[in-house]
Amino acid sequence: MSTALVSHVATRLQPRGDVLPPVPWRDPYGVSPADLAAYIQQLEQACLDYPRSADLRTCLGMAHAVNYDVYKAMDALEDARTVDPEHFWAQLKYAELHYRLRALKRAEEETRRAADLAINPLQLAMARKQMKDIRELQHTSVRNVEWTKPLTVPAVVLSLMIVAMFVIMMWK
Repeated sequence: MSTALVSHVATRLQPRGDVLPPVPWRDPYGVSPADLAAYIQQLEQACLDYPRSADLRTCLGMAHAVNYDVYKAMDALEDARTVDPEHFWAQLKYAELHYRLRALKRAEEETRRAADLAINPLQLAMARKQMKDIRELQHTSVRNVEWTKPLTVPAVVLSLMIVAMFVIMMWK
C-alpha cells in the first residue's frame, strides 16, 4: 500500500450514522491510482451492501472526483442526494463539483441549498466560504456569455470571404 494511506483504515467500509467513512489518504494528490481504484471498489461494494447510505455514496462521489471521473462522481453524488435529500455533505460536494467544473450558476444554486441544510456553524461556514469563492470567481474572472444575437450575418460574411480567397487563389 502507498505511504499516503492512513494506517487505521478499516478493511470493510460501513456507514457510521451521520459521520462519513474515513478517507484513506491525507493528501488526495499523493495516493496511487491502484490504491484509489481499490478504495473505489470497496466503496462501490459498500454502496451495494448499504443502498440507503447517503454517506457512502457521497464518499464514492468524492473518490471518483479525486480519480478525475466526473460523470461517475456526478452520478454518485446525485444518488446520495436522492437517497437523502436532507444530507448536507452530499449537497455541498455536489455543489463543489459544479464549482470545480465552472458551472457557476448551478454551483451557486446548489451551494445555497447546502447552506439551507446546514445544521451546525461549521457546516454553515463551509457553505458560506464556498459561496464566497463562487461569487468571487463570477465577478473577477469568468463571464458567462449568453448568445442572444443570431450568428447568421457573421457566418455569411465569413463564407463569402473564404469563397473570395478561393477565387483569387484560383485566378493566379
